[in-house]
Amino acid sequence: MRQQDERPKILVVDDAPTNLQILRQVLHDDYRLLFALDGDKALKLAQEELPNLILLDVMMPGLTGLETCQQLKANPATKAIPVIFVTALSDASDESAGFAVGAVDYITKPISPPVVRARVKTHLSLVDVNELHKTRLQIIQCLGRAAEYRDNETGLHVIRMSHYSRILALAAGFSEAQADLLFNAAPMHDIGKIGTPDHVLLKPGKLDQDEWTLMQKHVLMGAEILGEHDSPLLQMARLIALYHHEKFDGSGYPHRVSGTAIPIEARIVAIADVFDALTSIRPYKKAWEVADAVDLLRSEKGKHFDPELVDLFIDQLPSIVEIKEKYAEDNAPQ
Repeated sequence: MRQQDERPKILVVDDAPTNLQILRQVLHDDYRLLFALDGDKALKLAQEELPNLILLDVMMPGLTGLETCQQLKANPATKAIPVIFVTALSDASDESAGFAVGAVDYITKPISPPVVRARVKTHLSLVDVNELHKTRLQIIQCLGRAAEYRDNETGLHVIRMSHYSRILALAAGFSEAQADLLFNAAPMHDIGKIGTPDHVLLKPGKLDQDEWTLMQKHVLMGAEILGEHDSPLLQMARLIALYHHEKFDGSGYPHRVSGTAIPIEARIVAIADVFDALTSIRPYKKAWEVADAVDLLRSEKGKHFDPELVDLFIDQLPSIVEIKEKYAEDNAPQ
């Protein structure tokens, strides 16, 4: 059986066959190569073959490299493919134009083989890192939903409350990067429910004292499942899992800490989590109206919730409701 070629795939685009031949000589030992003499052919090949990287000439008849890059970035199927321009143009304005349409780098002609190999290797490595990061986030989201499936039919709760958390974090002054980190950590808040017995987690009525004690242990189990890691994402997820049931007045669990001693990420998630739980159908209750849930948040300011964060959450209500409607679920009996 013929072994499949697992080398990265590179699309090389240039209207001059001699330039294609030069790049073929430089790259063919390490990569699978595709070639196009014009922008139209490049767009077709990119759509069909989904290369890992595109080397694109700027000055071409018909579609220019800039126009080709624009169309690549406008297509959802090809927009994530990194594009490096290979060009004789060296003016700063030319480079700015290339970056403006989505290119990640420039290689000037006449090319230097070591430079070409180094730039290609660097950008393919970045693609691998981004793919690894994306995969890790998907795994985290799946694990968060796995916990929710034990007491929520669709798992959409974690999607909604993660969006709510991001909206509130931005309102509270988080940077986009910090808010995105919170968005991706929030789904893990109840991962410890995986270790909660079914007779407790799925009980339709009120828990007795022993059952409540078992339920509270999911916080510590969640922190243990997540463990201690160097990853900022997993560090935040563990912090949220451990503290999201603390209350602003110190009456929560498991540590009974209060006020700003509770990490702000956990204070944010607490509001998002409760709001979504209230406004969603559960086996033991009907969904609350948004206005009623907001009234409860107001009444719990300074008790269960950080009062400043409650006010910010209410200020963002139009965006919150938009998310609620976008990720709505029909739990009505058939």
